[in-house]
Amino acid sequence: MLHRPWFQALAATAFVVGAATSAQAADSAHAALADPDGKSVGSVTLTQTPNGVLISAELMNMQPGWHAFHIHQTGKCTPDFKAAGGHFNPDGHTHGIKSEGGMHAGDLPNVYVPESGMLKFDAFATAVTLEDGKPNSLFDEDGSAIMMHDGPDDYTSDPAGAAGNRIACGVIESGM
Repeated sequence: MLHRPWFQALAATAFVVGAATSAQAADSAHAALADPDGKSVGSVTLTQTPNGVLISAELMNMQPGWHAFHIHQTGKCTPDFKAAGGHFNPDGHTHGIKSEGGMHAGDLPNVYVPESGMLKFDAFATAVTLEDGKPNSLFDEDGSAIMMHDGPDDYTSDPAGAAGNRIACGVIESGM
């Protein structure tokens, strides 16, 4: 089977469960991604839609190969990205798109970075919202972050998919 980033992002709509949106939701948010040395490796734009949050990413200077891409529970990236905590999981589900017990609201499809180290892709998360104060808001009391790992998520191992080290992190901030 061919693995295409656009296919995986599209496939996320079939696997992500639930929805939390509102007419009063913030229109957009962004995250500037940096590696552990603080070097910029891309940016992510999040856009509220009537059906969830569209996540558009532009990556550069990334190591080639498959990588896990998640929303993490805390809006902090220092020190060594562990301050971001685990996957965004306000409903207390088990981890993994393939999990029978649901999945974390922050679980997203893996992405494949080509040899160039550059990649643009979209993902879709229907179990989160940008609206402050609503269930599953990425703007809860401690915020949220976008995280890339050095390996792919296996979509089943709880709590984090055996995805390896955290190689890029960005705090999600409202507006553009």
